[in-house]
Amino acid sequence: MRRERGKREKKGDINFRYILYLSSGVLFILAVTFIVTFISYNNKLKSSADQFVGFENMAGIVPNNTNDILNTLDFNIASAPASVSIGNTINNEAGKSAANTVNTSGAAASVNKDADTNTTKKEESKAAVQTNAPAVPAPVPDPTFVKPVDGDITKEFAENNLVFSDTLQEWVTHPGVDIGADRTMVVKAAADGTVSSIKSDPRYGLTIIIDHVNGYQTVYANLLSSEFVKEGDKVSGGQSIGTVGNSAAFEIVDSPHLHFEILKDNVPLDPSIYIK
Repeated sequence: MRRERGKREKKGDINFRYILYLSSGVLFILAVTFIVTFISYNNKLKSSADQFVGFENMAGIVPNNTNDILNTLDFNIASAPASVSIGNTINNEAGKSAANTVNTSGAAASVNKDADTNTTKKEESKAAVQTNAPAVPAPVPDPTFVKPVDGDITKEFAENNLVFSDTLQEWVTHPGVDIGADRTMVVKAAADGTVSSIKSDPRYGLTIIIDHVNGYQTVYANLLSSEFVKEGDKVSGGQSIGTVGNSAAFEIVDSPHLHFEILKDNVPLDPSIYIK
């Protein structure tokens, strides 16, 4: 019994020592790992600080402005042949750049000049076209009519209704007005125009027709004479053209008067509207 107990105690001591050694070894490894890591991290920090200091020193060495760079370059040019070559190359390139700039400016000016020339030619061509275009005539105003003879209207215009004819003893249309006047009283042109016809009409007797602008015509009938004008004559408003008579067969019973009509494109108009 004692022997077995001694063996168990001895075996327990061995196990305890084994665990103690193993734990010590693990702690040692952890300590070594920590020390190595700390040293490596310290070295990296020191290296970074050295690099930062190096950058500050380099910033102090490098020139801060363009003048310092140019001064350094001039110094190098004066001190070394290689630098002189570099300076010549720089000057040559600067000259080429200036020449290219001048050439580019000249080309741009030439292009602008050509564009201005083309624009001027287009404007001149447009002006020529406008000059050659036919001018649009100004509108001609309608004629202004005056009363062709002094007197009162004895028979009204009746194109769309009927008036009674004492000569025919019936109701008839009347495309003009009758202006009462003494026999041989002078009849005048109602507006500027051209005498287009002088005729003896079977209904209205001796008749003068004058053409005016814009398709207007005036008719002077029941005349005694047309001694003042002939066909083709140009007359002015108020110019004498004939005398009042009693030659109209359809109005022979009526007292002496001038039968007067105004037409527009051969359509009878009411003269009383135009000769007030």
